[in-house]
Amino acid sequence: MSLLVVGLSHRSAPVSVLERAALPRETQARLVHDALAAEPATEAAVLATCNRIELYADVDKFHAGVAELSTLLAHHSGVGLEELTPYLYVHYEDRAVHHLFSVACGLDSMVVGEGQILGQIKDALALGQELHTAGRLLNDLFQQALRVGKRAHSETGIDKAGQSLVTFGLEQLAGGRTVADWAAGKRALVIGAGSMSSLAAATLARAGVAHVAVANRTPERAERLAKILTEPGAPGVPAGLTASAADMASVPGELALADIVVSCTGATGLVLTADAVREALAARRDVLCAVEETCAPTSLALLDLAMPRDIDAAVHRLDGEGARLVDIETLAEASADAPMAADVDQVRAIVSDEVAAFGAAQRAAHITPTVVALRTMAADVVAGEMARLNGRLPDLDDKQRAEITQTVRRVVDKLLHAPTVRVKELASTPGGAGYADALRELFDLDPQAVAAVSRADLRHAGPTTGSPNTARESA
Repeated sequence: MSLLVVGLSHRSAPVSVLERAALPRETQARLVHDALAAEPATEAAVLATCNRIELYADVDKFHAGVAELSTLLAHHSGVGLEELTPYLYVHYEDRAVHHLFSVACGLDSMVVGEGQILGQIKDALALGQELHTAGRLLNDLFQQALRVGKRAHSETGIDKAGQSLVTFGLEQLAGGRTVADWAAGKRALVIGAGSMSSLAAATLARAGVAHVAVANRTPERAERLAKILTEPGAPGVPAGLTASAADMASVPGELALADIVVSCTGATGLVLTADAVREALAARRDVLCAVEETCAPTSLALLDLAMPRDIDAAVHRLDGEGARLVDIETLAEASADAPMAADVDQVRAIVSDEVAAFGAAQRAAHITPTVVALRTMAADVVAGEMARLNGRLPDLDDKQRAEITQTVRRVVDKLLHAPTVRVKELASTPGGAGYADALRELFDLDPQAVAAVSRADLRHAGPTTGSPNTARESA
């Protein structure tokens, strides 16, 4: 196994760097294509979320692979290599497997234990399969990561720590109160209609807000989400909830009416400027002054879950005017002090066991083409010898010929059984890859025949299994 991952995350880089390095989907596609075109890589996949960018590859040269993948990350992110390098981490072989499995379990997430990363890993694998850049190693790796993540969530209590980034953000805005107590009866504006925005809208609805307005560049998506929120019998949603849809041009007006704003779009520029928020605060004060005899202070709570950011960071300076902004940078600082669940140690044990099992399976799989090629060669030898026998003893009847053929095959099978079983066992141990080379050398196997078996296995590698819910960016 020659798996290499080069990446950066909220653990290695400041949010300001992650924001600049964010990769839209089309850029991710170009990145994996360029990685595959690079000499050291034979497979490639990218895992890009709001707080991590990781490039996975199967490489034949470690140092050349690190240099090439680092250069490609810098080129496609637009952050200079010299600036990016101090924030990059590198994992190789079993350490790379351990890293992805830990990520899949939520151990490396900003909010420890969150499960939305599973959807993002599934998306990364789907993109690699769609672009045909993920071969057997990365298909096996990412599919196993999905299974490990599901196992961690089903066998441990990591979910108790694993809030969604939405819930964690709303808790920061609630400032010590329960989200339900803080949000009850308020009016919310959700900007965006993707998976993270949908989660935000559903979370706010269950928390007891009175109204949810959904704004999106595609009005039909906003209308669909608003309709889902108000469907009769929606689990956990109060019966009196109302919801509406709006286009992006209507955001200023909706902003002036909202108490809570959650924004999570794929925009490359700002969705809400500091001036827009200031104007909304002024409009809210005007409304209150018109309705009430005295102009009571007004407030606006904003949660920005996008990367790059949707809401101008200058809004932080409007705290004295009634605006409270929580963004990815705020959440990163808050998560550093968040307690870890007692089940984290159990999850780590699961990850360690799964890494060992994956390594053993990969090493065992490495020997399989050689064993198949050996048995194919043996079958060819039997067929050749039987053809010679038929020429020398043409008077044998069909029953005699079949009995001789079966006897020769049994002899060959018995002779090959013990060494092939033993070599598979040895190949699954650390350092066992050399046994395949020894087997090829001892039996003088044609390398092209072994390679042909490997190619056939790769063509029959199945697509990803399972379908965890996809979420936009929370890892």
